[in-house]
Amino acid sequence: TKQLLLSLFFLMMLSLLSKSSRRCMPLVQSMAVKSTAPHMVLSRSFSLASADKRVLVVGAGRVGRSIAHMLSREEGYGVRIGDAKVSHAERVARELGDNVEAVNAQLVSKDALRGAMNGVQAVISAAPFAVNKTIADVAAESGVHYMDLTEDVEVTKYVQKLSQKDGVECAFVPQCGVAPGFVGIAGKHVMSEFDEVDTLTLRVGALPDQPNNRLKYNLTWSTEGLVNEYIQPCEALRDGKVTMIPPLIAKEEVVIDGVNYEAFSTSGGCGSLPHVYAGKVKRLDYKTLRYPGHLYLIQFLMEDLGFKDKPDELVKIFTNSIPATKDDIVIVSVRGTGRAKGSDRLIENTFWRKIPGRFIGDHFFTGIEVATSAGVCGVAHELLSGNLPQQGFIGVEQVSFSGFMNSPFGKYYARQFGARHHIDNQ
Repeated sequence: TKQLLLSLFFLMMLSLLSKSSRRCMPLVQSMAVKSTAPHMVLSRSFSLASADKRVLVVGAGRVGRSIAHMLSREEGYGVRIGDAKVSHAERVARELGDNVEAVNAQLVSKDALRGAMNGVQAVISAAPFAVNKTIADVAAESGVHYMDLTEDVEVTKYVQKLSQKDGVECAFVPQCGVAPGFVGIAGKHVMSEFDEVDTLTLRVGALPDQPNNRLKYNLTWSTEGLVNEYIQPCEALRDGKVTMIPPLIAKEEVVIDGVNYEAFSTSGGCGSLPHVYAGKVKRLDYKTLRYPGHLYLIQFLMEDLGFKDKPDELVKIFTNSIPATKDDIVIVSVRGTGRAKGSDRLIENTFWRKIPGRFIGDHFFTGIEVATSAGVCGVAHELLSGNLPQQGFIGVEQVSFSGFMNSPFGKYYARQFGARHHIDNQ
């Protein structure tokens, strides 16, 4: 009887200890992530200093999260991520476990950014374009290479001037997404065998794979950015000279992979290409791809109803009325015509890709998230591998097409990956 009572007592103690351990575990985990220092991080077992390529991602929204997933899955990369909302960075850190450090401070001040940049070689801004100037300033002070995804011309001009200041010892590569971004790398590739270039046409669209409304469109990226590109004037080359043209004009019909689209002028997609190729290319322009019928309704909204003068109202209407979708696809089409050395014959070179949404590890990312993140990650890889200048302003067109496509991130732009392909490098 005594032995039986002792055995029962022993079992009861084990049960109590087990419950106590489970109750304490969340407390221990929560204590491990709390810190007031701006550069303190959440992940404890991962050492950023041990990585060959150390990158800070500012912004843990859709694209920032995708960038962190892409980089952290590749050998040699150490990733730190921060956001104005600490909970967003924490979410990404939990998804990736010990592969990513999350900054446990709001990245809204220069002091916080300085702390977050401590020990990294490069910073990628996936934050709203309004804060990019501040991020670039701190990068210049810290000697950290800077990259962003902005379409904003004013920010890019600011970054270019910053890169030319005395004492700046790092590289600045703005506009590294899809358009501007990868489309410029593909454009240079298309023109590479020409001695004389007549035209370069850049066509990009982020579209729903299964459109079912009159606009034949779903929200796949920033609504503010969408409305802005429909309103702002567009840079182009005409007779080799930089020219401003209105948005929503010059509609053309385009067939890509057997599907009909319409293309029309929108702002921002060219990046700095018109200035780079002025006097070298006779005609260069960028147009957005949409399903047929979209432009007519947008012109009705902008011109007949006057929303071009009320963009904030249109943003609210689109946000509240047009559903977002994860079932999207990004289409990139680049065409160049010219003449090769020793020949008078006009030749056309083309490059096109369809980038669908897909899994990276166990997490699904939309087509626009994949295409945008792969663009900047490929540029970052070339920069951190020493294949680009390590100081001053770098236009994305300086990135080698073959270098980009042979990088760990070129696979996201490869033809062989079909819709929802599962990518797992581990």
